[in-house]
Amino acid sequence: MTFWISIRIALRSLAGNKLRAGLTILGIVIGIAAVTAMVSIGQSATRLVQGQFDALGTNVIVVLPEAIRSGGVRRGVAQTLTAADSKAIVRECPPILASSPLVGAAGQMIYGNSNWSPRELVGVGESYLTVRNWPIARGGYFTQRDVESSAKVCVIGRTIVAKLFQTTDPIGQTIRVNNLPMRVIGVLESKGANLFGDDQDDIALIPYTTARKRLQGSGFENVDAILVSARSLDRMSEASEAIRQLLNERHRIRPGTKPDFNVQNTTEIANVLGVVTGTLTLMLASIAGISLAVGGVGIMNIMLVSVTERTREIGIRMALGARSRDILRQFLIESTVLSAVGGAIGFALGIGGSVGATLLINHFSSGSDWPIIISLPAAAVAILFATAVGIFFGYYPARRASKMNPIDALRHE
Repeated sequence: MTFWISIRIALRSLAGNKLRAGLTILGIVIGIAAVTAMVSIGQSATRLVQGQFDALGTNVIVVLPEAIRSGGVRRGVAQTLTAADSKAIVRECPPILASSPLVGAAGQMIYGNSNWSPRELVGVGESYLTVRNWPIARGGYFTQRDVESSAKVCVIGRTIVAKLFQTTDPIGQTIRVNNLPMRVIGVLESKGANLFGDDQDDIALIPYTTARKRLQGSGFENVDAILVSARSLDRMSEASEAIRQLLNERHRIRPGTKPDFNVQNTTEIANVLGVVTGTLTLMLASIAGISLAVGGVGIMNIMLVSVTERTREIGIRMALGARSRDILRQFLIESTVLSAVGGAIGFALGIGGSVGATLLINHFSSGSDWPIIISLPAAAVAILFATAVGIFFGYYPARRASKMNPIDALRHE
């Protein structure tokens, strides 16, 4: 008996009892659907985390002043970083591509009869957009001369354009920030919401010198933070260490003394979050995989019942010349077909479930934008695993059928 004839006989046998075949594969369908959905949603979460850190900038390192503590209680932040530190980092650290000081500010923006308080009003340097990998949509960006002269210019995000200007072209218009007139010279490309649902386009950038001198009225050179971009992802650790060594020298930090600054590598944070999401995905997939084992046991039980019911049929086939390996192959094919069909149906349901869950998350979670990921390798693994379950749990019933004595099988009622 050829292989294809065995497949036809197996399919005919399964088609003869559709209800039992459907109930048999139910466990496999649920297991594969659960595994596929969990893996797809986990990959979406991982991609979302990675995308949010990519949106922060290109290989970003954040340098912050160290917190002041007294008796274990945080009392504030030391004003230890300066714009000169930012310039020295670019000048003296080869792994660094660009650096920008940051000075936080707050204020209300007024244009005509419209007013708006942006979520972020921040003073930055001329290299800020390079660090953040944030292109300009319209207009331009302020130059080093604008920074040195504390120019009254600003670059705004799409949200501010919508709130203040509506259909008016903002380029060249003058807005008032805390009664300080500022000319809009550029509009940033839209970035949308971040991982926490905050609107990244609700931002206004001004020269850090303008923020410090004109908005805050301060003559000090200190800045709130320094944003740094490494030349490549592979040089992040090298860049972080170079920054630490340079600032230790500039701030005269003695060996063994705690520095007055803190260097944070965002790639390390992203890697940690990736490990967390990956572990959760693996855990959920393992739990869902238990149902596959349950489905496999169900297939074995049904196949044993099928062997018992078809004992006389097996005896007739053996009497007509069918060999033990033909009987073994036939029942193995039946169990494998059951599992493969269940795996295909389960994968389709799993993909549908993951897409539906992602759409629901994006709909009910404000500002979230989870990507929809359909993994073809996951499809192949799911169907192959389901087929392997069918072979594994179907072997014993198939072998039992192939070892029957034809005379005893013919006598079976």
